Amino acid sequence: MPVSYLEMHQDGAVRLVPLTTGPLAIGRAPANELTIDSRSVSRLHAVVERFPSGWSIRDLGSTNGTVVNGARLRQARQLRDGDRIEIGPARLLFRAPADHPATETVSTDPPPAPPALTRRERDVLAELCAPYTAGGSAFPEPPSVRALASALGLSESAVKKHLTHLFDKFALLSNADRRRSRLAAEAVRRGVCAPGPDG
Repeated sequence: MPVSYLEMHQDGAVRLVPLTTGPLAIGRAPANELTIDSRSVSRLHAVVERFPSGWSIRDLGSTNGTVVNGARLRQARQLRDGDRIEIGPARLLFRAPADHPATETVSTDPPPAPPALTRRERDVLAELCAPYTAGGSAFPEPPSVRALASALGLSESAVKKHLTHLFDKFALLSNADRRRSRLAAEAVRRGVCAPGPDG
């Protein structure tokens, strides 16, 4: 039977972590099955567990949280092939070979409707989401403020102002790293930007 695994991307290297029947603890402490050596990762950060219906991931009250497909994990979540997990500097791609059909019947709540946006905010989001809607990369990176300004013919300060409004409208209130990535993922999830063929 094909084995599910995590594809771990960190510091330009890729490592495959097979998932067996037992839980896989992830964290900074060396005793974890998957150790991520970074101060931004809690000693015991998250756990990937096997249930009869498939694999799920749960954050264990970590300081900086666990992000799945651009959204911060609030409760245990079933994993599906291709799900993208971010824990500190590590990017994990969940792979489940087709040994049984995905349990699509386990549905999560539909995403909330997008907030009201100005035409210029939609322009900024479309440019920000371009790497996500194009497909091709498992871990797309959003354009920099400078690149957004250049593409839209705006000043960098104007782009920062629009991004600040968008962070507020999408309730991304923390000043954590990767907020532009989370905004792009949330815009795709809520239907503002159409995902590409791989999304």
